[in-house]
Amino acid sequence: MEEINALEDLPSVEIIGRYAVELLTVAAVHCGLAENGRPADLDEARKLINACAGLITAAAPDLGDHHARPLRDALRQVQLAFREASPIPDAPGAGPGEKWTGPIA
Repeated sequence: MEEINALEDLPSVEIIGRYAVELLTVAAVHCGLAENGRPADLDEARKLINACAGLITAAAPDLGDHHARPLRDALRQVQLAFREASPIPDAPGAGPGEKWTGPIA
């Protein structure tokens, strides 16, 4: 209960940013970017990227560009890492999160 009480005092921008970063960090690990050499699990990465893309896209108007831009940039980097790790690339616009972000290059 203490953790919830501590969270309730934080501004929503910080909460959204914190959880978006957590989702992206775990997605990056599942894309095979962990230093421990953990094998990629692209199915898990796709789910996390989709969830994070939806969160960032939905929250962006309330976050403002100052807070949303770094999250969008980090999301794009993880999307690119997913594309690079995938043995069979998704069609443009069909990759994880691209439903919300548009195609990445």
